[in-house]
Amino acid sequence: MEEQTPSQNNWLKKVWFSVRIPFLAIILALLVGAIILLVSGANPLEAYWQLFKGAFGSWRNIQRVLEKSTPLIFAGLAVALGFKAGLFNIGAQGQLLLGALMAGYVGFAVKGLPAYIHIPLALLAGLLTGAVFAAIPGLLRAYSGAHEVISTIMLNYVAINLSDYFSEGPWKDTTPGNIVSRLPAIQPSAEIPNIGPVPVGFIVAVLTSLLIWFVINRTTFGFEINSVGLNPHASKYAGMRTKLLIVAAMVVSGALAGVGGAVETMGVVGRFQPGFNTGLGFDGITVALLARNNPIAVILSSLFLGAMKGGANTMQFYANVPNQIIDIIQGTMLLFVTAEMVVRWVFKLRKQRDTEITVTSGWGQR
Repeated sequence: MEEQTPSQNNWLKKVWFSVRIPFLAIILALLVGAIILLVSGANPLEAYWQLFKGAFGSWRNIQRVLEKSTPLIFAGLAVALGFKAGLFNIGAQGQLLLGALMAGYVGFAVKGLPAYIHIPLALLAGLLTGAVFAAIPGLLRAYSGAHEVISTIMLNYVAINLSDYFSEGPWKDTTPGNIVSRLPAIQPSAEIPNIGPVPVGFIVAVLTSLLIWFVINRTTFGFEINSVGLNPHASKYAGMRTKLLIVAAMVVSGALAGVGGAVETMGVVGRFQPGFNTGLGFDGITVALLARNNPIAVILSSLFLGAMKGGANTMQFYANVPNQIIDIIQGTMLLFVTAEMVVRWVFKLRKQRDTEITVTSGWGQR
């Protein structure tokens, strides 16, 4: 049996130190969930087993997990990229919603195109809509100092009301007997297919994560984004165009969220219907924090949350547990990840400044 070299040991230590807070936060959240289940009279082991079976018990269940994970990957990347630039893009929800809306419109209104043109066109519509909508708080932040948290929260309400207006008004599905606020079903040429149990949208999301990782870690633009996030004043002194970088980061962030909404419309729902997109952008915050803003880790954290959402109904049906317990566990994870001092206190951990990252680096720096 081969012995590990010192370099291998150092690499393993660095990996562990970078993931231990999110990993232990998940463990604590599951323990909190187990306590709540016990208090409510349920069996935590049975509940979690049914949750696992509901997520991975069949190929159809796995496909559902991948479908639920796909928009989470895009939303997580959107939030993580904002964090890298020192920005808190809470508006990913609104950007995702409008991206889903525009992809749905192009999907049903444009007819007679082959799939290899119609699908990219609808995705591009979602991407551009998210990018333009995110450019507004980016410009406000860069040129007026308006805090992106406030402006993106307000714009979320604009996005919600715009989507309600179009789905209830000029773009509403007028099929006889329909009373639901929704757009007509997209054309078959705009539907994103599956390869076996694997949605093509999930493959696109994984490739996008790899691309964002490369951009952030291997390009000049990524270096400048990181620099602005860590210290905008020093970056400006070094000659970087900080205002332009802030706007660019928000635009790319919004584009990612918009594509996430488009993929949800074209690959899962088959039309735009407002209720199906609720909360996906906000879940991106949890995904980004669990991933410590690492684009590759975003895939894993999205799969974890997607598995919990995919197995929630099975847990509810067979273990007689309300699926709201998933929201409680998710919220508890978010609490423990952001308040990592609690995790350190519980597990008696010391901070390794040379290997661990702080997810809040850059927040509030002006």
